Amino acid sequence: MNKKYSILVSLTLLFTVFSCTDLSEEVYSDIPFDNFFRTEKDVLMNAGRAYTKLQSFPEEFSLWSLIEMSSDEMVAPGRDDGFVWDGGRWDQLHKQQVKPTNKILTLAWEFVYEGISACNEVIYETESSPINFEGKDKIVAEIKVLRALFYYWAMDNWGNVPFSIDFTDKELPQQKNRAFLFDFIETEIKNNIAILQEQPTPAYYGRVTKGMAYTLLAKLYLNAEEWIGTPMWEEAVACCDTVISYNAYEIEDDYFTNFKVANESSLENIFVIPNHSIYTKDNLYWYTLTLNDASRATFGFIGQMWDEFVLEPEFLSKYAPEDLRRKSFLYGQQYDNSGKPIYFIEGNDTAWFEYTVEIEDYMSRKRWEGARFCKYEYQPNLEYYVTDMENDFVLFRYADVLYTKLEALYRLGRAGEMTSDPDLMKIRTRVGLEPYSPADVTEEELLDELGREFALEAHRRQDQIRFGNWGSSWWNKPSSGPNAKLFPIPQSVMNVNPSLVQNPL
Repeated sequence: MNKKYSILVSLTLLFTVFSCTDLSEEVYSDIPFDNFFRTEKDVLMNAGRAYTKLQSFPEEFSLWSLIEMSSDEMVAPGRDDGFVWDGGRWDQLHKQQVKPTNKILTLAWEFVYEGISACNEVIYETESSPINFEGKDKIVAEIKVLRALFYYWAMDNWGNVPFSIDFTDKELPQQKNRAFLFDFIETEIKNNIAILQEQPTPAYYGRVTKGMAYTLLAKLYLNAEEWIGTPMWEEAVACCDTVISYNAYEIEDDYFTNFKVANESSLENIFVIPNHSIYTKDNLYWYTLTLNDASRATFGFIGQMWDEFVLEPEFLSKYAPEDLRRKSFLYGQQYDNSGKPIYFIEGNDTAWFEYTVEIEDYMSRKRWEGARFCKYEYQPNLEYYVTDMENDFVLFRYADVLYTKLEALYRLGRAGEMTSDPDLMKIRTRVGLEPYSPADVTEEELLDELGREFALEAHRRQDQIRFGNWGSSWWNKPSSGPNAKLFPIPQSVMNVNPSLVQNPL
């Protein structure tokens, strides 16, 4: 079986055996164990429900938009026709003045805690199942590390949060601080990593593997000084070296291979959220979030574009003119799918369809102002909730491992140990840039390079906080104080659990 075909088979199994995304599915937790857990396949199907909780990550109102919109990468200004403003909810994120009642905040929290709850349930049911088979302990280990990922997001974005890992506990969960959560996440990964799958075979596509777990642990250590006050740079380097030692991942020749429609062929992607035009509707629909209707002539889309999310005007200036990663965004004159420039006749004038990088008025953006997103390849005939994007959303890439190691070594004063690494050099040369020399690796350059390499990958907020840049002012955003490093706990959650202490606003 050739590799491409086996990967497609794996995807089919992931959607049909290891998960079920039909919202009308039967709720397995309501079926007695004796009637459901009869075979290995039953256990696998049930375990897959925890993975499906990842699928809403890149939606309009979820954790991705909360992270990106509050950073210096993405913005949703009010349009001159009155749309997008949405009562100022996007503006709150942009200015880092988020209110506990913000809808995006609440839905991002629900994404995280629905994931934790699903993991708790699956772990309980799997461990309680009388069915025994080779690999059952590996399934439990996978879901425990997946739960650690959800708690990692909770700790990162909200700091001190409610904590529970007992599915049978019906009491309101108690709030735990970052030191407790950090220790839990670290211990949970370490206790389970040995029995995870090491090589990223097609059967484990989209599932937790050793590579994913060590990458998560490396990122935990990279942020340790910010989160618990203790630098753990050496530990981050060691985790990265472990991933490297597997020889399972490669830096792709083409940066955009990682984001193509059929990006399951990427050897660089370590952990992804699989998407399918039928099985995962209403999850990845960036084309309609960012583009103007006129872009239908370029991509052959069907239906109306929402024209909401654009690139922060200042962000594109971080890219050198020759940097091929600039192609992650649409700007300048636009062309139809035959290569002809797009224009409209308005009265006696010709209006050329050009996305401008600059935005004149934050409160009244004109229809073609703002660079748009095209990092993930768009397939033709996309139509919201009929046919959505099939690109698998990338959470961890091998480039992330290499840049995590570079940064950790830089913090230790040893960046020169890494700059001659061929794979690290390739991250730069594949996009038309010179490799780094030790003298090139500065605090400012590292932060900018992380922004360029991982734009729109939910990377930026964490990086800006770690580099001390989060409180800075940027386009139409005033400076903010240290309280803005954490989002408030949603008011709806505070109302239900009176023992919780709100983050300082």
